[in-house]
Amino acid sequence: MRIRHIAGSDEEVAACPVSVSEEAAVNKNWTDIFGNDRPVRLEIGVGKGQFIIEMARKYPEANFVGIDLFTDVLVRAVRKWTRDENAPDNLRLVLWDAAMIEQLFEPGSVECIYLNFPDPWPKPRHEKRRLTSPSFLRSFATVLKPGGQLEFKTDNQYLFTYSLEQFEIDPQFVVDEVTRDLHAHARLSKDNVRTEYEEKFSEQGMPICKLIALRRR
Repeated sequence: MRIRHIAGSDEEVAACPVSVSEEAAVNKNWTDIFGNDRPVRLEIGVGKGQFIIEMARKYPEANFVGIDLFTDVLVRAVRKWTRDENAPDNLRLVLWDAAMIEQLFEPGSVECIYLNFPDPWPKPRHEKRRLTSPSFLRSFATVLKPGGQLEFKTDNQYLFTYSLEQFEIDPQFVVDEVTRDLHAHARLSKDNVRTEYEEKFSEQGMPICKLIALRRR
């Protein structure tokens, strides 16, 4: 996917009060960064920021960290937070590569990971880039606490089938919930916080798939 360059995005992200520099992030001391020891929840790929901002507002008892590989994406979340008159302060944003997640968090220190509409990388030669490929799942299992959960949403049926297969054979995860039509699922849709992509796809009549997997204790 081509990312449109936004002039001044580096400076804008760096100046935001909830942005965390790489130097601070690699110290892994999220208790100091947030100023408290609340549980940490992580979104990988923040999009325009709607999901993580609303989640942080909805669950003030937790700390939320959002990462993205591109400044030109992260700046959109920064702008959304900045424009919000009631922006939650239990949120931090970091320019970071998901492939290096173990350098950002101590083992067993994350309560929940959210993967929302990641790039499906449909070509077989790109399988390793999928966020639900075996190498990524190993890293996610490392930083998740025992019993912690990973929530995955996508509109892509092929990616969902592939991902479900990976979770089912991964010895560190157990699949807890599965639906191929989230918004028609009475229980799972009840507290669902939608992303911008989710709203767009739903308006087009596309069903949203979701699974929840638990880190084995």
